Amino acid sequence: FQQFNLFPNMTVKENITLSPIKTKGESKEVAEKRAHELLEKVGLPDKADAYPQSLSGGQQQRIAIARGLAMEPDVLLFDEPTSALDPEMVGEVLAVMQELAQSGMTMVIVTHEMGFAREVADRVIFMAD
Repeated sequence: FQQFNLFPNMTVKENITLSPIKTKGESKEVAEKRAHELLEKVGLPDKADAYPQSLSGGQQQRIAIARGLAMEPDVLLFDEPTSALDPEMVGEVLAVMQELAQSGMTMVIVTHEMGFAREVADRVIFMAD
């Protein structure tokens, strides 16, 4: 999620619903309902009609997480999810990830946020060099 990779020409809702509609064949109504639920989950229900460039880095990161969750994966991979964020935005992203961990989502997280990793992980693998 380091680059967020949100489509700049699409609204937040369109970014979240694109894959479920195109690859899973979900109806627009079902995908939009799920998008609304996910926006609630990441704390951004009022941003459905916003475009990515109007959002902060932390908001874009949370939208990217919602987009990943829209496909209902068994595992979610995070590669340095806070590295591209301003320090004041890190907490809001970590809070979403902590909630996902508490809800039972399996996550593989590559991070330098060691305190966070210890707090939310069932297992920590430390790699050096």
